[in-house]
Amino acid sequence: MPAILEITALGRAYQGRQVLKDITASAAQGDVIALLGKNGAGKTTLLETILGFAVPEQGEVRLFGTLSTEIGANEKQRIGFVPQQDELLEQLSPSEHLELFRDFQPSWDQPLCERLCQSWDIPMTKRISTLSVGQRQKLSIILALCHKPKLLILDEPVASLDPIARRQFLTELVTIAADQQSVILFSSHIVTDMERVANKVWLLKDQQLVWQDELDTLKESVVKLHIDAAQPLPDQLPLPHQLRQQVQGNKATVTVKHWQSAEQTRFEQQLQAKIRVEYLNLEDLFLELHENQEQSCDDEL
Repeated sequence: MPAILEITALGRAYQGRQVLKDITASAAQGDVIALLGKNGAGKTTLLETILGFAVPEQGEVRLFGTLSTEIGANEKQRIGFVPQQDELLEQLSPSEHLELFRDFQPSWDQPLCERLCQSWDIPMTKRISTLSVGQRQKLSIILALCHKPKLLILDEPVASLDPIARRQFLTELVTIAADQQSVILFSSHIVTDMERVANKVWLLKDQQLVWQDELDTLKESVVKLHIDAAQPLPDQLPLPHQLRQQVQGNKATVTVKHWQSAEQTRFEQQLQAKIRVEYLNLEDLFLELHENQEQSCDDEL
């Protein structure tokens, strides 16, 4: 499928500090991408640069084949965006805001809009300035979803939503992803939510994308090995691609990357030990890839 989003050798700096470095990636129809990274890793900067809010200092971003800084009305109508801080027109009511937005969107899905407004209890006649943070976030999401965007970018979209609203929102994302017509790129601190809907992961670390591949591939690649030997183990185990290790006597726990299940028997014979392989969920993977970085290998994913 043709790429909806193409990033080539992208670089950005802020006040003399490198924020993004040599990022190259692409996304095609049907991709639901979880953007992961610690606070300050550059996730928001990357999303804003993709949308053309800032000019890349190196490299380029193309949306639907057009440079992100040169997109016109046609491309903008195909993009949905939910920022961390909403940009709603506070003097309007939700009803007025939705009607205004609908007039500029030829693909507006009014039944979807009405259903979401009802299920999320949006007070349609109140001024937006009087709404709660959660209500405003719901309204921002409705505005981003209901014109059926081909590229949907979400920066912490559920931070202020209650569990019921979060589940409803994730259900809508799954529905959008199922039609195989859109790209969804979103960041969130609620990693369990991302794991429910994402099929790909972009991991930002040290200003670069150190992982950009299928979620299932990441889960199979990074594993935790629980080693139980017949005799005390050496302080440094001869296992390749280690991220970190803990050795206590004849037992050890080692997190490795690029794991190949066929290697298990060879390592067991080499260490004269039994090895139990633990496959991790996305949240545990994120922690393993960031905790105790001083114990990590110098090579990146």
